[in-house]
Amino acid sequence: MPQHVQGVIAPGRNEPVRVETIVIPDPGPGEAVVKIQACGVCHTDLHYKQGAINDEFPFLLGHEAAGIVESVGEGVTDVAPGDFVILNWRAVCGTCRACLRGRPWYCFATHNAKQRMTLLDGTELSPALGIGAFAEKTLVASGQCTKVDPAVAPEVAGLLGCGVMAGIGAAINTGNVGRGDTVAVIGCGGVGNAAVVGARLAGAAKIIAVDIDDRKLDKAREMGATHTVNSRTADAVEAIRELTGGFGADVVIEAVGRPETYEQAFYARDLAGTVVLVGVPSPEMKLELPLIDVFGRGGSLKSSWYGDCLPSRDFPMLIDLHQQGRIDLAAFVTETIGLGDVEKAFARMHEGDVLRSVVVL
Repeated sequence: MPQHVQGVIAPGRNEPVRVETIVIPDPGPGEAVVKIQACGVCHTDLHYKQGAINDEFPFLLGHEAAGIVESVGEGVTDVAPGDFVILNWRAVCGTCRACLRGRPWYCFATHNAKQRMTLLDGTELSPALGIGAFAEKTLVASGQCTKVDPAVAPEVAGLLGCGVMAGIGAAINTGNVGRGDTVAVIGCGGVGNAAVVGARLAGAAKIIAVDIDDRKLDKAREMGATHTVNSRTADAVEAIRELTGGFGADVVIEAVGRPETYEQAFYARDLAGTVVLVGVPSPEMKLELPLIDVFGRGGSLKSSWYGDCLPSRDFPMLIDLHQQGRIDLAAFVTETIGLGDVEKAFARMHEGDVLRSVVVL
């Protein structure tokens, strides 16, 4: 029978979030109910609250989560009650043209649970990225559940559900960073610092972190950056070129999502270099570049959606690397909070002194 749990909703554009009673239906075919143990506060949740994604209010926020499968619906064989899982927002279909060509990370028919969670009065909720994990329990498609080693702390594992995976994947999967490459990362929040970690993991020889906040640059050095540039006081493009023998970086990862910083990334790469856009722009933003420069510089201009990850492949691998001590996922957790502290966490995000606030239930 349906369950009543507590969850954080965004009732309307730019309105304060609040904790409400949420109705969770029994899982239908292909669905699972997951008891949430931890969920990171991601900038995308703030975008939902601000109405920058769409206006399908009210939203059930939260998506960067880990927890325990409580129950599954008919036909579910990939997970079972008791499994410790990381939730992902791209459950691949296995049958679209991308999946059939062996590129499931590009799946064109990712899916979520078909049933809707509601408020007590029956108002349907829009779960953030099809997850809605700022809640004691949530309903998802079973394909959104990726089993990992339960020995890992939930507040650490859940970060792979979005920001950390996006950054690491931008470097390793999308940017194809290789041994000896020079890499620049513009924007050193959670995603940008994860890109620094990914570049280091891939064997980059030089990793240049760029930001306007010295606190974030200090954190980037802790994560593996070899050089830092404060672009409030220095020209980022010139600084990156100076640090790369005048050529520019082999791979530049833009983790801000603004036209100004994308233009910096474009001109800070070497000839035939790669630009990876992993920062999320808002719909009204426009980019203008001389087409002759796009042609003349060669190379690749890529966007990285979720780090081009395949959760079933990448989540367990990164958990293993964390357990081996080769990457420190716990370093991304700045603070742990409760459901009632999400609004304060959004404020701290603006202040720039957190990589991740994580709701622990």
